[in-house]
Amino acid sequence: MAQFDVYKNTNLTTAKEYPYLLDIQNDLLSDLNTRVVIPLALYIKPIKHLMPQFKIEGQTVTMLTPEIAGISKSLCTELVTNLNDKRSEIINAIDFMINGF
Repeated sequence: MAQFDVYKNTNLTTAKEYPYLLDIQNDLLSDLNTRVVIPLALYIKPIKHLMPQFKIEGQTVTMLTPEIAGISKSLCTELVTNLNDKRSEIINAIDFMINGF
């Protein structure tokens, strides 16, 4: 597991609306049994600075920064990609949520 890995959402109840989970937890905390994730959703109009969009498996997804959550590490099983190249956008959105401008 690495920071900014994207996993398929394996929860059958929410996977249709939120097909992916973005792991934002720092690698220094890999021994924890939980991971901090942000859902990536389809068909959501983004809020500027707060909800960046990415292409994953040919689909445009929106990072739902306000829905940040901790989940069991055991739910992060199906790695899709890594968004480390989008690090600045991700960190800026989290910073905007916490600090504003």
